[in-house]
Amino acid sequence: MRGFLQAETGGAVVLVLAAVVALIWANSPWPDSYEDVWRTDLSVSLGDHVLHADLREWVNQGLMALFFLVVGLEAKRELDQGELRERTRLTIPVMAALGGMACTVGIYLAFNAGGEGADGWGAAMSTDTALALGALAIVTPAAAVRVRVFLLTMVVVDDLVALAVIGVFYSEDVSLVALGIAVLLFAVLIALRYVPRGRTPLVIGVGVGMWLAMFQSGVDPVISGLAIGLVTTSYPPNRDDLERATELTRSFREQPTVELATAAQRKIAGAISPNERLQHSLHPWTTYVIVPLFALANAGIVISGDVLSAAATSSITLGIFLGYVLGKPIGIVGASFLASRKALGGNRPAVTWPILTGAGAAAGVGFTLSLLIATLAFSDGELLDQAKIGILASAIVSPFTAWAAFAVTRRLPDTMRARQLGNVAETMIDLADDVDPERDHVRGDPDAIVTVVEYADFECPFCGRAEPTIRELMQNAGADHLRYVFRHLPLADVHPRAQLAAEASEAAAAQGMFWEMHDRLYEHQEELTPKELVGHAAALGLDVDRFTTDLRERRYLKRIERDVDSADESGVSGTPSFFINGRRHHGVYDIDALRAAVRSAKMRAGAARLAAKD
Repeated sequence: MRGFLQAETGGAVVLVLAAVVALIWANSPWPDSYEDVWRTDLSVSLGDHVLHADLREWVNQGLMALFFLVVGLEAKRELDQGELRERTRLTIPVMAALGGMACTVGIYLAFNAGGEGADGWGAAMSTDTALALGALAIVTPAAAVRVRVFLLTMVVVDDLVALAVIGVFYSEDVSLVALGIAVLLFAVLIALRYVPRGRTPLVIGVGVGMWLAMFQSGVDPVISGLAIGLVTTSYPPNRDDLERATELTRSFREQPTVELATAAQRKIAGAISPNERLQHSLHPWTTYVIVPLFALANAGIVISGDVLSAAATSSITLGIFLGYVLGKPIGIVGASFLASRKALGGNRPAVTWPILTGAGAAAGVGFTLSLLIATLAFSDGELLDQAKIGILASAIVSPFTAWAAFAVTRRLPDTMRARQLGNVAETMIDLADDVDPERDHVRGDPDAIVTVVEYADFECPFCGRAEPTIRELMQNAGADHLRYVFRHLPLADVHPRAQLAAEASEAAAAQGMFWEMHDRLYEHQEELTPKELVGHAAALGLDVDRFTTDLRERRYLKRIERDVDSADESGVSGTPSFFINGRRHHGVYDIDALRAAVRSAKMRAGAARLAAKD
C-alpha cells in the first residue's frame, strides 16, 4: 500500500508536468500542431473488420482502460486483504463519495440548469485518483495509511459512478448485441478463475475481447478495465506454496533442465496473487506513462485574453470550479456525518472529522474523468475550453484548500485531537492469536499500551538485520509504553538449522534465560549446529546436561508448532513479520518506519483510553 501511494505521489508530479507541457504546446507559435497530432487517424484492420480512431481516442478509450484496471486492482486488494475486508467499513466512504458527487453536480446545475452547459454536469463530479492521492501526500506527508485508504476508497466509488454515467448518459448509438457480448465475456472471465493452470493467455484474450466489444458497443470501453480489476483476486502468499517453490528451485539447481525451470518459475509466480502480479507489472506504466499521456492529449487549451474573459463569467467554468472546491468537501463531510449517525445504523468513521475534512478538500481535484466527460459532453470548442479551464483551476486551488484544512488540524489542542482519535473506528486486528504473557516471550513493560509482535527465524539474515533495529526501538521508546514479543517461525525449507535453534531457545527459556539465548543466537547466526548450540548454552552458564536432553528429546517441539500455527492463522508466510497492536506492519522495517508506526499506535491507544475514561 505504501509503495502504491508513493508511486501515486511521483505520478502526480509527472501528470502535472504533462499538463503544463500540453498548455505550452497549445499556446506555442504552432498551436494548430497540437490538435493536428492528436487528431491523426490510427486504424487497425483484420480482413473486413476495421478498428478506427484518432490518437486522442486511442489514449482516452484504449490506454486509460489500463489505468482503471489498476484502480480496480487496488480496490479489490483492500476488499480482500485490507481495511475494507470488514464490509461495514465501506458504508462511510461509499456515502462520502456519493455525497461529494451529488453536491458538486448540484452546484454545477444551480449555475447551468436549462442553459447551454446543462449537458456537461458529468464533468463536475469525478475526483482524479492520481492527483488527489498526490495532493494528500504533498500537503500532509505524515498522513496515516488509513486516511489514504479512505480517500482511495472514495475515488474508486467515484470512478465507478462516473464510468456508469459515461455509459448511460454520454454514450451514443449503443449496440445491445456488442454490449451483450461484453457481458458474456465478463462472465467467462470470472469463470476462468477456476481453471487450474494455463489460464493467463485465456484471460488476456478474453480481456482484450471484452474491451473490443465495449468499443464496438458505443459505451466507453474504459469501464472494462475497472470491471476486470474488481474481480481479480488478491490473497497473501501461502506457506505451503512457498515451500513447494523452494523445493522446485532446489531441484532446478541440482538438475538445470528446461522442464524444472518452467515448473519452478510457474510455482514461484503462482505463490503471488494475480492481483499483485498485475499491479506490479502495470502500475509504473499507468502512473508514469499512460496518465501523463492522457494529460498531454487533453489538457491543451489555447489561453488568450478573450478565452479567460469568457471563462471568468462562464456558468460552466464557475459551476465546475465551485463544485469541486466547495461542493466536494461539503458533500463528503456532510454525507459521512449522516452515514455515521447511530440512529441510522451507522458506524464511527475510520479517520477523525478534521482529517476527513482535509481529505474531502483533496478530493476536489478533478482531472482525468472530468476532462474525459467534458470532451464527450461539449462538441462546441468554446464551451469545451471553458470546462477545461474550470477543471484545471479547481485542480490548482483544491490542494491549497486541503493544505489549509490540515494546517488548522495540526494547530488543534492535543486534548481535542486525542478526543477526536478516540471517536474513530477501532483498528482492525490482523493478529489471530492474542499475546499471552504466560506463554509468550515479552520484553519491556507487560502493561505497555503498544505491543510489537515479531515472527522470526534465528537463521534468517533479514531477522538478524532487524534485531538491532528492535533493540534501538526499545531503547528510544522507553519501556513504559512499549513491549516486544518474539514468536517463532522457523523456515525449515530455506534455513535447515532454524528449527533446532528455536528449540534451543525454548530449552534456555525453561532455565529462565530465553532472552540471553535469543541475543546470543543472533550474534552467532553462522553457529547453529547442535554442537555449537550446546556451546552457547555452556557460555551462558546453563545446565548443559538438561539442555542437551531437552534438545535430544525435542521437548519444546509443540511449543514451536503453536507459534507456527498462529503465524499461519495470521497470514504470515515469511520472516521477519511485525504486528503493532495487532495490526500487520507492511513495507520496510527500518528504525524510522517502525518508530513512526509505534508513534501512531501510541496516539491511537492513548486516545482510546481517554475516550474510555470520558
